[in-house]
Amino acid sequence: MTIANENGAAVVAVKLEGKHKALLVCWILGLGSLVSWNSMLTIGDYYYKLFPDYHPSRVLTLVYQPFALGTMALLAYNESKVDTRKRNLAGYVLFTASTFLLIVLDLATSGKGGIGPYLGICALVGCFGVADAHVQGGMVGDLSFMHPDFIQSFMVGLAAAGVLTSAMRLITKAGFDKDHNGLRKGAMLFLAISTFFEFVCILLYAFVFPKLPIVKHYRAKAASEGSKTVSADLAAAGVTTQTDHDQVEDEAKQQRLSTKQLLMKNIDYAIDLFLIYVLTLSIFPGFLYENTGKHQLGDWYSLVLIAMYNVFDLIGRYTPLIKSVKLESRKGLMIAILSRFLLIPAFYFTAKYGDQGWMLMLISVLGVSNGHLTVCVLTVAPKGYKGPEQNALGNLLVLFLLGGIFAGVALDWLWIIGNGTF
Repeated sequence: MTIANENGAAVVAVKLEGKHKALLVCWILGLGSLVSWNSMLTIGDYYYKLFPDYHPSRVLTLVYQPFALGTMALLAYNESKVDTRKRNLAGYVLFTASTFLLIVLDLATSGKGGIGPYLGICALVGCFGVADAHVQGGMVGDLSFMHPDFIQSFMVGLAAAGVLTSAMRLITKAGFDKDHNGLRKGAMLFLAISTFFEFVCILLYAFVFPKLPIVKHYRAKAASEGSKTVSADLAAAGVTTQTDHDQVEDEAKQQRLSTKQLLMKNIDYAIDLFLIYVLTLSIFPGFLYENTGKHQLGDWYSLVLIAMYNVFDLIGRYTPLIKSVKLESRKGLMIAILSRFLLIPAFYFTAKYGDQGWMLMLISVLGVSNGHLTVCVLTVAPKGYKGPEQNALGNLLVLFLLGGIFAGVALDWLWIIGNGTF
């Protein structure tokens, strides 16, 4: 496959141009992938005030996940036929529209509770799940055949969404704490800012990211290896491709491992991500809102715990940059991930007998291990495969990640069932 108007030497010369811009854009796109959902989680105290009997943090998360997992399963199965550009843009547009409609719904109901508004919120949360599957799977698959730093930057952006929303929530709670309808005003401010970020992501992905030279280089390389998912992005960047001979393309397709073969070769990585998120979501955020008891921080306690988790999750996604602590051994990753399950009895006994200092320490360990291990798996797994295979593998890994989140959210209910409060 040849790239129109460019020779081989030119491709090599511009290969690394725009790397820092690409890293920044990946970071912002990662932020946009979770900022809306994290805003929903972070304003949980507002929804608990409106819907005190409906367990919002647990129910909304449980609503979100089947839509995300089901959509991701369909997209992962058909990933080679799905245009990545249309997929990612559809996801960001759906995020933008759904977040804006949450504001409209609240204004239309004057911030009142009841089953009607709650069902409306649940419907929009389902849209978040569909958007998440489009964006997270599409972006991870797309970035898997590019420089490993790109996928790390995207994953850091995901964690940064949590830090940003937690910081904003603490600020708005302090600013509106004594104000009439302060919770509602802070929640609406959150959703408005999230809508703005989602709109920025649409513009960046549509008009900036595909035109960066290093991104064009990796996508052209993937196209030369038989990938059809990048054609629209290459066209948007003004790069046309043509096959020198149809037989060359047919041979490239035949040499690609099937989705089933990729899964069998990387089943341990898939299980790794599943187990990471089973544990994390069985604790975060429902346990932190409903099972940590009363402490000196009062109604600030759950907000501080969530902020601590988000900060250390962000730190954990940067630590793999330190070569001496980055885990690349398949056996080492599995051992580290299984050892995290010791946190379950630790959280149980700390919530029952410990003070808030120990809980803050545990939530920090949960966050940093979640971020570190996620980045280690997602940057190590795609190595050694061709572009189309890396894209398919990225989608498979995100599918197992979402499966772990869904299972973790379901298991999170055991905390309150076991306490006899459900």
